[in-house]
Amino acid sequence: MSSRWRRPGLRLALISALVLLIATALVWALNRRDEAAIPDTPAPFVATPEQVQRGAVLARAGNCMGCHTARGGLAYAGGRAIDTPFGRVFAPNLTPDDTTGLGRWSADHFWRALHNGRSRDGRLLYPAFPYPNFTLVTRADSDALYAYLRSLAPVPQANLAHELRFPYNLQAALAVWRALYFTPGVYQPDAAQSPQWNRGSYLVRGLGHCNACHASRNLLGATSGELELSGGLIPMQNWYAPSLASAREAGVAGWRTDDVVQLLKTGVSPRGSVMGPMAEVVFRGTQHLPDADLSAMAVYLQALPQQAPQKQDEPEKADPAQMALGGRLYRDHCASCHGEQGQGAPGAYPPLAGNRGVTLESPANVLRAIVSGGFPPTTAGNPRPYGMPPFGPTLNDTEIAAVATYIRRSWGHEAPVVLPLQVLQIR
Repeated sequence: MSSRWRRPGLRLALISALVLLIATALVWALNRRDEAAIPDTPAPFVATPEQVQRGAVLARAGNCMGCHTARGGLAYAGGRAIDTPFGRVFAPNLTPDDTTGLGRWSADHFWRALHNGRSRDGRLLYPAFPYPNFTLVTRADSDALYAYLRSLAPVPQANLAHELRFPYNLQAALAVWRALYFTPGVYQPDAAQSPQWNRGSYLVRGLGHCNACHASRNLLGATSGELELSGGLIPMQNWYAPSLASAREAGVAGWRTDDVVQLLKTGVSPRGSVMGPMAEVVFRGTQHLPDADLSAMAVYLQALPQQAPQKQDEPEKADPAQMALGGRLYRDHCASCHGEQGQGAPGAYPPLAGNRGVTLESPANVLRAIVSGGFPPTTAGNPRPYGMPPFGPTLNDTEIAAVATYIRRSWGHEAPVVLPLQVLQIR
């Protein structure tokens, strides 16, 4: 062995270079999984009317318009900013414009984007576009979506450059993320389950990408946790998407199937109502789906394995002064709609007593509702929803914390108290 190799610094440098080379090769290989070559001159794609019609339904199921339409902009023309912990991502133009949209994309390019998260030029796409879910979409459904988007009027609107911080703006960093957290695949039906359950599973896990909100995320933005729909705080929005597998949160295992369908179709049902980000999902997406698809989603959600109830810590005792202030504010501002005993008004205002959304461990949703107000979605089944005014401009942080604590600790509730600092964080 030469004296040069015996130098510790040189040995460490060579070993480091070798490890880096192996890691780079591994990342490259993992990012080429299921990557099929796309011909330079693709075969002409002739869409049938049935494909276009089916694609319109599938686009609703994926709520594609929700992200790919800027406020006040033309449908599917892109430009909407999506805030993430790593910076801003701008949704691209999905209309068939040749220069700025999908006009030069083939059906193979579109399939690769859904299935493998790559753009037409092969660049890796950021998972704000939920291809970890869309990879489950079948080729037939991908072609139907492509047919529908190609049927839209072209809109010449240039795509905006993403505003991501270093190193998240690097393709190399994205390649590492994909190697760690993304595996391409197509939905495989479970032979032990019914066709209806499988249809619901396909919609919820694939195009519906429900776990994009209803799952916790790690520091690199990947979904984590043992249960796919076990709840999580939506990054940057400060809304908590409750667990769909817990009776204490938003599980529907004990609901009538018709009540679940009604909630997804109208935004309200005898068992609950939706606000915040879920209101947009119903407004732009699920209200337009066929009843058969909504029933399938309901059946799948009702069959989710239920989380074992976690032992709750002994609730902190509420400050009597805070409860007194909260009670006075509730009577002055809330009782006229929600009732002196939190009973609500059927068909208009939801009850607060016994409301799972009120007693979640995280007070985020209660505080967002009090601070910003909101409405259930406007739907064919609920065309004039009753809304809640924002109290953020009229009540200070201490007052909002007090009324939230009062609601969370009255009528048999034992949810944790709310601190003014938590209200400040929501604001």
